[in-house]
This record gives sequence, structure tokens and C-alpha cells, in this order.
Amino acid sequence: MTLRITVCVKYVPDATGDRHFADDSTVAREDVDGLLSELDEYAVEQALRIADESDDAEITVLTVGPEDAREALRKALSMGADRAVHVEDDNLHGTDALGTSLVLAKAIEHIGYDLVVCGMASTDGAMGVLPALLAERLAVPQATLLSEVSVAGGQVTGRRDSDAASERLQASLPAVVSVTDQSGEARYPSFKGIMAAKKKPVDSLDLSDLGIDPDEVGLKGAWTAVEAVAERPARTAGTIVQDEGEGGKQLAEFLAAQKYI
Repeated sequence: MTLRITVCVKYVPDATGDRHFADDSTVAREDVDGLLSELDEYAVEQALRIADESDDAEITVLTVGPEDAREALRKALSMGADRAVHVEDDNLHGTDALGTSLVLAKAIEHIGYDLVVCGMASTDGAMGVLPALLAERLAVPQATLLSEVSVAGGQVTGRRDSDAASERLQASLPAVVSVTDQSGEARYPSFKGIMAAKKKPVDSLDLSDLGIDPDEVGLKGAWTAVEAVAERPARTAGTIVQDEGEGGKQLAEFLAAQKYI
């Protein structure tokens, strides 16, 4: 029986780019390049490792986003995923985490699944709540923030590390898991993988396909809102201290004035 793995990935603005907000307080995506969220690459990697250990597995990568979000799917396909699903709809603009979890849950049910794998957070929003929201909407167990994960005998098992201890978690399939950036280095797409990705299927869905009312998503349906935004102040030249024997004292006075000490 085929183990159906769905990996949720996100197309995010490049953190090294010059990012700006649009008039509606959403990110002006046309001003900056995008890419597959780095933390989601670890989720793709763990799905591939689970598939390698399975007799029969299929990996579907799923994203919600604008047309350019297909670039994130292509990256995941070139790493080794089997197929992709892209949920794209103009009404999704401005959707928050709660709305995104609704769309992803409906899409996952539409696809069919045994295991859902997510990254620990997105590199733009960094909320880290989506795996738990997904598990709640799908009414399945969750095992989050895993640094190690495996599947056998209809169960998913993982290890969650903290500063004080490590926990062993286990849940029956179907389930949702999230993995951290300590779970294992993500593989780099090979030339063969990049070429093969061009032939792999990418299915498109919209809100009507998923039976979602547009009022439930987008800025209108969002439960959270950005009240105000302001550009970060330009970096100043700083203060140069000429050390003529009093450098240490001047440094201490500066730190004290800034309330660092």
C-alpha cells in the first residue's frame, strides 16, 4: 500500500532582498525575488528520507500562493518529490495563517494523505503555528519540532530536542509532523533532478475546487491585521573612539548610556 506523504512548502521573499510593504500592508512581492523557504527544504528532505525507507511511497509538495510560487514547487520537485499541487486564487491575497491552514487542509483532503510534513516555521512570517492548525483542522495527531522522524507499522515516531531534555514522540497515521533545521541537511538538486522536475506534474486548484468561500480567506477573512508599518531607519556611521589611553572608559560610558550595562 502506497504511503502518501504531503509536504507543505511556502514561496517567500528573499530575505537578502530589499523588501517593502504595499499600500494594503502586505509585502510588495513584485519588488523582490522569491524562493522556497529554507526551513521547508528540511521538510522535503525528511519526506525523501522516509520515502527511501519505504517499500512504496509518493511525495506530493503543496503550496498556496501567487503564480510565481511554482518556483518553490519546482525546487522541491528537483530535490526528488514526485508531484506538486499549487493552490492559486486572486482572493487569497492577504490571507493570514488561519486562512492558510484552512486552504491547506482542504487541499490535503482533496489530494489524500497518510502523513503531512511541514517545516518548523516560514522564514518570512516565522509564526510556527501552521502544523498545529493543520492537525486541528484535519482532526489528526501532531508531532511537532522534530529533529528526527521515521515511519513504520502505521506509526510516525520522532525525537524532539530542547535545552533540558529530548522527548520521543509517536503517533498513529494519518498525522501531521514538523521538522527543525537540525533534522538533517537538505540535499542539493542535481542536474538530473532539475531536468526530471520539468516533466513532473503540477496540478492547479482554486478556492472553488476546494469548496471555500472567498470571504473566509484574504484580507477580508483574516483574523490578524497589520495596523502600521514603518521603514527601518538607515544605518548611521556610528561613533569612532580614538583610544589614547581612555578607550576602555569611553566604551564603558557608551554602554552604560545605552543601558547595556
